[in-house]
Amino acid sequence: MKDLVSRCPIEEVMQVLGGRWPTLLIYYLKDGTKRFSDLRRDNPTVSHRILTLELRKLEKAGIVVRTVFDGYPLRVEYDLTPAGHTLMPMIDALGDWWEAHDADRAKPQTKTAAETAAVL
Repeated sequence: MKDLVSRCPIEEVMQVLGGRWPTLLIYYLKDGTKRFSDLRRDNPTVSHRILTLELRKLEKAGIVVRTVFDGYPLRVEYDLTPAGHTLMPMIDALGDWWEAHDADRAKPQTKTAAETAAVL
């Protein structure tokens, strides 16, 4: 991981949750325990390597717990920790915000200098 520029909590959170996959993995784990293959099915475009790295990052941050079961073939399951479950309201709020502003994204967002000055 990259070194932190500041000790700002937002920067630390973004270092863990930023990127394409971490928030999606948390979202898919909200319904309960999943095996690695289930997470691959939920995210078919993520490579095996990247999924492994992202799950390890979330595990190290205390958001995901990894459980290994003895036997052959080896069985590994992933689940959210209590701390991981506390992220769900924020992730749900992001999805709600996105859907609420869906119509706004369809409109052009360019303003003239006069329109910008009128707002100020």
